[in-house]
Amino acid sequence: MESQSIRNEEHLPLTEVINHDYLNNAKELRQQFDTAKPCRYLALDNFLNPELADRLHANFPSIDTLNVKRKSLNEDKSEDYHFERWDPAFTTLRNVVKSQAFCDWMVAVTGVEDLRTTTDSLGSGVHQGKNGSYVDVHVDVNMNPKAGLWRRINLLIYLNKNWKPSYGGDLELWDKEMTSCEAKVPCSHNMAVIFYTDDNSPHGYSKINVPEGETRKSFYTYFYTPIGEGFKYRDSKFVSRPDDKLSKKVATELKESIKIKAKQFLNALGIRSLDFQDKNKD
Repeated sequence: MESQSIRNEEHLPLTEVINHDYLNNAKELRQQFDTAKPCRYLALDNFLNPELADRLHANFPSIDTLNVKRKSLNEDKSEDYHFERWDPAFTTLRNVVKSQAFCDWMVAVTGVEDLRTTTDSLGSGVHQGKNGSYVDVHVDVNMNPKAGLWRRINLLIYLNKNWKPSYGGDLELWDKEMTSCEAKVPCSHNMAVIFYTDDNSPHGYSKINVPEGETRKSFYTYFYTPIGEGFKYRDSKFVSRPDDKLSKKVATELKESIKIKAKQFLNALGIRSLDFQDKNKD
């Protein structure tokens, strides 16, 4: 992608933000997406205007300021979605990926009609992990309960300059049966991953080993459609790798079973805000 200056504005056209090579080749990308294994996905290097990607990296919020701390048997990371607290470059990117033009491009690339995103925690935000961070393999919840929408597509954009392979952190894509990791995508700077999120897309990353001051950074956006034919609610669920210790496999299965049943009970009571790890104060 040719280098071009990013204007200091929160609203920019798609063509000033996303690599033109991708915008102009939706048909070819659709073929790659549909034939990818073990799930429908794309890995797109140099996804953003390089100047914007560098600005996002340089102004990525400190991990200590992110108010959602996910630390459990199966994950250790931080995240947040309060864009008003961050450099305007983050709002610029969010505005682009939620625009109709970008959603139309996503429809062309994925074949999933009527895509849109939201502005809550299940719309766009950032993930970050310090040394030792990991997220065990899991399938995602397939609904935004507050918005009443069907979650279909994940977009992750990694923002890790000078990232070394020895640090780890590759996105792992496993087969549905959890017998093997079929693909890995490096979390290198300005790498984007688009994947269809269903039972066929278990994903996660192993524990990273980074020097003091380094973190694994990413920008996320989740895309939805109205709930329609074929929808059946599925909660998020961690699943064990084949080489996990038996004790962890048992503990994971028990924890996930209790979590899912508890959420079902609370949902039956009409409680829709079920993210108790979100410490944001609006």
